[in-house]
Amino acid sequence: MPSTNVKLLEHKIDADSLAVLPRNPGVYIFKGEGTLPLYIGKSVDIRTRVLSHLRTPEEASMIAQTRRIDFIETAGEIGALLLESRMIKEQTPLFNQRLRRIRTLCSIRLNQTNAGALPEVVDSKQVNLGSTPELYGLYSSSHAAKAKLKELAQQHMLCLALLGLEKTSTRGCFGLQIKTCLGACVGREDRPTHDQRLFSALVDSQVEVWPFDGPIDLIEQAGEWVQRHRVNNWCYLGTQCSKSSHPSQINAYQQHDFDLDSYKILVKPIMLKTVKVEEVEL
Repeated sequence: MPSTNVKLLEHKIDADSLAVLPRNPGVYIFKGEGTLPLYIGKSVDIRTRVLSHLRTPEEASMIAQTRRIDFIETAGEIGALLLESRMIKEQTPLFNQRLRRIRTLCSIRLNQTNAGALPEVVDSKQVNLGSTPELYGLYSSSHAAKAKLKELAQQHMLCLALLGLEKTSTRGCFGLQIKTCLGACVGREDRPTHDQRLFSALVDSQVEVWPFDGPIDLIEQAGEWVQRHRVNNWCYLGTQCSKSSHPSQINAYQQHDFDLDSYKILVKPIMLKTVKVEEVEL
């Protein structure tokens, strides 16, 4: 974080909007002359994070266009992450280059054939991500998934021909000629040994299957303030807040597709059981 001694950039941001920024978790929104946001971010300390933007010369163009800063507090960090992700997808701010919606995700599935394991790139139109077991990695395109397979092949001396990424001949694949393949394509290495190395290369990227029978509420609390984040199949559906005079009703939540950013935010705390969750009775 930039030193507090660094001078703030010149700006025309409403002083009152800066003065009320809290030292709590939540989302902050840089607003310009128009109605659409310039930038949306999150932090466990909104005030400190916003002031760090005002000390970053690389963000001078955004700061010059900003006229006020709004914020939405949350009871915890996970709520801030989920809210930031949703708002960026819905409002597509000018200066946010990440967390944009990916319409079709791809993954790698290992198919067992008579010859051995054969990886196949599948997309979210073919399989239900989050409920289909033995998928590996989440990628924005088929090209990105195949590029990852090629990278793993080089790192673990796997045969590109046996991975379905290269044609071969009786002399073996090209990798065999340049000593990046151990020869499974011509019988120098037995296929089960090769396939076990492939599995070991993929296992750390295995996509976790949603571990519940339906939706859950992930609960965050700050003092007496309670927020219940409704999630199903790794997709954030909304938040019920004890501070709201019109809290969301359970039947207002609808099923949504698997969401990559929500998955990244939620998978570790849910699988490691470091957060409080309650299954929802429908």
